[in-house]
Amino acid sequence: MRLRPWAFLLSTLISMVTAIGFILYGLNVGIDFRGGTLVELQAKQGNADIAELRRRFAGLNIGDVQLQEFGGPNLVLLRYGEQPGGEPGQQAALRRVRSVIDADYEVRRTEVVGPTVSAELVQVSVVGVILSILAVLLYLWFRFEWQFALGAMIATLHDITAMIGFFVLTRSDFDITSIAAILTIVGYSLNDTVVIYDRIREMLRKHKRVPIAELLDIAINSTLTRTVITASTTFLALLGLYFFGGEVIQGFTASMLIGVVIGTYSSIFIAAPILIYLGLKPGGFGASAGGETEDDEAPARSRA
Repeated sequence: MRLRPWAFLLSTLISMVTAIGFILYGLNVGIDFRGGTLVELQAKQGNADIAELRRRFAGLNIGDVQLQEFGGPNLVLLRYGEQPGGEPGQQAALRRVRSVIDADYEVRRTEVVGPTVSAELVQVSVVGVILSILAVLLYLWFRFEWQFALGAMIATLHDITAMIGFFVLTRSDFDITSIAAILTIVGYSLNDTVVIYDRIREMLRKHKRVPIAELLDIAINSTLTRTVITASTTFLALLGLYFFGGEVIQGFTASMLIGVVIGTYSSIFIAAPILIYLGLKPGGFGASAGGETEDDEAPARSRA
């Protein structure tokens, strides 16, 4: 609890940098949100040469072209943005693409995302994130007290802000998989937070006269081993996916790696300490099941 002013200062700086970066540069939204075309290519012989493909597409005047290996060394995903002129413009661009690769590559799949679909995806994604936060707020309010619900919501908003900051600063593609990563991290962080909150509630019922800051310290320390082991094993699994899972999921796993660190940090240094500023006090819950409460020396003995 002694570190909470520094933790809040760090989180405030992260939020400010995210806000400034978002205003100045925005997100590097992918085709899912801005519209465009995705083409899956397969080399007819040997492996795909991404550098050579990039040189071929450079003179087609179709805007920013993204190329990545997909599923194997002979498979490539080509992405380019929405073209002027609507559907005829998209088809004309696709014909130009085919003209420079037909001799060496086979087109296995083509997907076109129009502006209407991309706008709907943005709307649905935003609504999904908001509804998930509200659902968690109601659940925690019902299970605990309003301070816990509000504290969890603040920590969740902190996680989302920090994740958006990651996408803003790294200029990584922000698409549907990014939304999935954010929601996954929100769930992961909330799981950690609820575990800590449950221990805090237990301590509040047992120890009525212990200062709230000391009580929160004891509750966090008693769950710290579980939190660290869970975060470490998840991080190592994601690290393996990042290095050996291929480029297709590399962006997703990179954001998940950052998210695990952010979620673990917020559970310990944001969700719990914020309860002090929200006015949580010992004795706010009913007595323990046995009807007795321990004196204020019990926590010190248990900690020792």
